[in-house]
Amino acid sequence: MAKGAADYAPLIRPTAALEVHMAEADTQVFRVSLNPKLYRDIEIASSKKLYDLASAIVAAFGFDFDHAFGFYSLLKGNVLQSPVKYELFADMDDIGEESDAGSVRRTGIPEAFPGIGHKMTFLFDYGDGWEFRVELIGKGVKERGVKYPLVRKKVGQAPDQYPAEDE
Repeated sequence: MAKGAADYAPLIRPTAALEVHMAEADTQVFRVSLNPKLYRDIEIASSKKLYDLASAIVAAFGFDFDHAFGFYSLLKGNVLQSPVKYELFADMDDIGEESDAGSVRRTGIPEAFPGIGHKMTFLFDYGDGWEFRVELIGKGVKERGVKYPLVRKKVGQAPDQYPAEDE
């Protein structure tokens, strides 16, 4: 009896170990914008956490990573009222309040951004209120010898994190 492709399928499926290795090799590409003419395209390993994405965003705009932050499902309005949110506060035991937000240190990037086109607001520095729109625009495979995260594209000049006060 002749064998069909289905008979060989078990032989050509990647092993679980290979699938894990392949997943670790994946990257995600985000467009992070302050406005439509001011954005950065950032590629980061899919195995990283939201905390790592936050650090990459802040660095891509030349800001100091020295304030609390969160990712929020609402794209406008009071983002703090988002039904889905991940905050640094959720990872802090010493603030004296419980948070209903998910953890940025324990949440993997693919969990918060499950598919191409998924968007969230990244709010950095609750005092100054820097709101970035973060959209997953692509997926890739890690290139050998490339250090991630990587800024793939810069459009527009980033503002000063702390603009000089008018005297």
